[in-house]
Amino acid sequence: MRLYPLLFSTVLRRMNPEPAHHLAFKVIQAAPFTAGIVRRACAPHPSLRTRALGIDFPSPFGLAAGFDKNAEGILGLGAFGFGHVEVGTLTKHAQPGNPKPRMFRLVGDRGLINRMGFNNGGSAAAVPRIERARLSRRRPVIGVNIGKSRVTEVEDAVQDYVWSAQRLAPIADYLAVNVSSPNTPGLRGLQELEMLEPLLAAVRDAAGGTPLLVKIAPDMSDDQIDGIVALAKRLGLDGIIATNTTISREGLSVSETEIERMGAGGLSGEPLCERSLQVLRRIRAAEPDPDFCVISVGGVATAEDVLERLRAGATLVQGYTAYIYEGPLWARAINRGLLRAGWRQPGE
Repeated sequence: MRLYPLLFSTVLRRMNPEPAHHLAFKVIQAAPFTAGIVRRACAPHPSLRTRALGIDFPSPFGLAAGFDKNAEGILGLGAFGFGHVEVGTLTKHAQPGNPKPRMFRLVGDRGLINRMGFNNGGSAAAVPRIERARLSRRRPVIGVNIGKSRVTEVEDAVQDYVWSAQRLAPIADYLAVNVSSPNTPGLRGLQELEMLEPLLAAVRDAAGGTPLLVKIAPDMSDDQIDGIVALAKRLGLDGIIATNTTISREGLSVSETEIERMGAGGLSGEPLCERSLQVLRRIRAAEPDPDFCVISVGGVATAEDVLERLRAGATLVQGYTAYIYEGPLWARAINRGLLRAGWRQPGE
């Protein structure tokens, strides 16, 4: 039996998920101190290099927002093989997030329910950490995901996002606008086109030349998805990240009583896989231009999953939940699987 599955089954799964996450993060933060050893074992092969957003990504596979909320583990995560790391979600105001407990494993479904609520130390506090990470020649591509502060009223959301964008866009390789988390009251309402257009236009102007993407929910109709794709193109956005977590609870093996005990929150991991793939295909049907970047995320666990997304039109692929179940060498396994499959970016 491999070491991490043994550690997970005997120790980590018995811990509350949030302290277990913090423990794992300590290992990741220590990686830069042994970066030579870790990088030699985990670095993506040069043939996996992917061009997107005008940037060379070491691999098409990266880490989704939500894991490194405060930009504290960028270099360690890069050393473990992630081609890009999307930090955040960061908000204008520092905030503790929702009351605990707020994260629950669904081990039998390889899933996770969370209602973290954008717990983070604030956009301004993250700036010096991102700036330091940028100084490393061997760093991953750094994406920065921004959201609305809980204390900010929905009608004032534009100014809140712009404030963060003005500080973070100059030091981000790309910026992601999160309007799709189910855990901040009123946030998903910003996906309605009449609210989304002025928000994205203002953030686009604040971002300057930094590539800008919008992250959407999986719980939208095809018509809504088509509308957001058309809006993103009209405003000159660089792409879409699809998808965030779902509020659906369909197809879970866990009992309804247990689901009720866990309560509200976004579901991620394997149960989201099929819907996330459907949304990706819908976006690509609406916008086949390969220069329009689509980052696919949701239910990705294996190299085969990543290949399926790439073949369905994803420019890049992200994961998060499977990291909890697969352990620190997960990105290495994905990259090696892509290499064995002979994957090359189309046109290379």
